[in-house]
Amino acid sequence: MQKTKLLKRFLTLSLTVVLINTAVAQSTEDSVKAVVNNMFAAMKNADSVGLKNCFSDWAVLQTITRNKEGETIVRTDAIDGFTSFVGKTNKGDADERISFGAVHIDGALASVWTPYSFYFKGNFSHCGVNSFQLVRVKGQWKIQHIIDTRRKTDCL
Repeated sequence: MQKTKLLKRFLTLSLTVVLINTAVAQSTEDSVKAVVNNMFAAMKNADSVGLKNCFSDWAVLQTITRNKEGETIVRTDAIDGFTSFVGKTNKGDADERISFGAVHIDGALASVWTPYSFYFKGNFSHCGVNSFQLVRVKGQWKIQHIIDTRRKTDCL
């Protein structure tokens, strides 16, 4: 009889610990996704201040593209140039539609994969995949690095 009570208590405690860990992991993942969603909402709303707030002070933007010779290169853009461009658009002009793929979190590092299609002024422009690296700085997730692919066909 005593063994049965101990077993029930152990199982209850174990289940509680698993549920708490799942809830914490889910809320952390949600907070990482929220930063990514906030970035795209700021783009769509032509909100350069809100957009800049999504990034760390050391953030890097890169795009995998091809040069004139057709070779694959990586182009690096300045955050200030990106936020300035967004601030000059009209609300609704820059509409990047994403879906969340993998989200991985380890302490203050998060990695997010988002296939996307980008529309400018209502017209399809390109598609590809974004790879985000986020860091938790002073208790807040910030985008540290984005690298993306861009193409006009074979969209996911």
